[in-house]
Amino acid sequence: MLLSIAEAECLVSETLRKNRVSPENAVAVARALVEAETVGQSGHGLRRVEAYSLQARVGKVDGFAVPCLEEPRPGVLKVDAGLGFAYPALELLLPKLEETARRQGIAVAAVSRSHHAGVLGLVVERLATAGLVALMVSNVPAAMAAWGGRRPMFGTNPIAFAAPLAGAEPIVIDMALSTVARGRLIKAAQKGEPIPADWALAPDGNPTTDPKIGLAGTMMPAGGAKGAALAMMVDLLAAGLTGANFGFEATPVIDDKGRPPGIGQTIIAIDPEATGGSAAHMARLAEELGREEGVRLPGRRGFNLRRQALENGIDVEEDVLAMIATL
Repeated sequence: MLLSIAEAECLVSETLRKNRVSPENAVAVARALVEAETVGQSGHGLRRVEAYSLQARVGKVDGFAVPCLEEPRPGVLKVDAGLGFAYPALELLLPKLEETARRQGIAVAAVSRSHHAGVLGLVVERLATAGLVALMVSNVPAAMAAWGGRRPMFGTNPIAFAAPLAGAEPIVIDMALSTVARGRLIKAAQKGEPIPADWALAPDGNPTTDPKIGLAGTMMPAGGAKGAALAMMVDLLAAGLTGANFGFEATPVIDDKGRPPGIGQTIIAIDPEATGGSAAHMARLAEELGREEGVRLPGRRGFNLRRQALENGIDVEEDVLAMIATL
């Protein structure tokens, strides 16, 4: 079914409100999930409504949490998400982070006792649109083994980066450190579809094409040992710096079992004018890349899909609508 952005946001927020989420938090979550759909990231979009709702019902995520922001030192921001959704915490944080980075030249934000943060690229894009260079990491519950091991230790631990370009949309790089994002396995499992054999390993360490077995096992790290090492780095930045749970300590964000995951996010924002750069200077690299046929700047696909969604709405699959109806 084709839904406008407003219709989709209303559907998601109403569903969340009926599942023990405050009106304010439901709106923030709905905005984030629908925006993920508009940029083609359906694994982080409306398919998350079921898990979010079930977790809110049982208190694995506190749907009524009110995030708390403090500035313990100049240029340092801390947000306690209160074991609630990440999106209200990020909405509270971003205006203050932008203002602090402009005043100080650089600012770091640490979010603790948090939840699934969705498409990190959308967060850094917002800062880059305001003229800042931004880097964001989030740890997530363990889904990848350390290189050479079999026990899940690190999450797929996404990294996102964005840089402003004078006269153009920003560069946005957003990647999970697994071969693919875990959301793609969730989507395949919901649709009953197989996955490629290089996406995940079964609990016994062998490749699998069954997404449910892959979700019970471990994800394949992107780039082998390099991807596993970067996943460790993100766990240290997102949990070690914030006091949040490490991936191996966190409960899954895809079911309603266990205690709250309590993971973390870290964002660094830099004013390029403070370091001798500028959006105009960074645009030179993009312009040079644009001279080569076949090169596509990171983030452009998402911008194009968003324009289409704003004009035409988003196409929500029937199984997703049916799932939401049950909630």
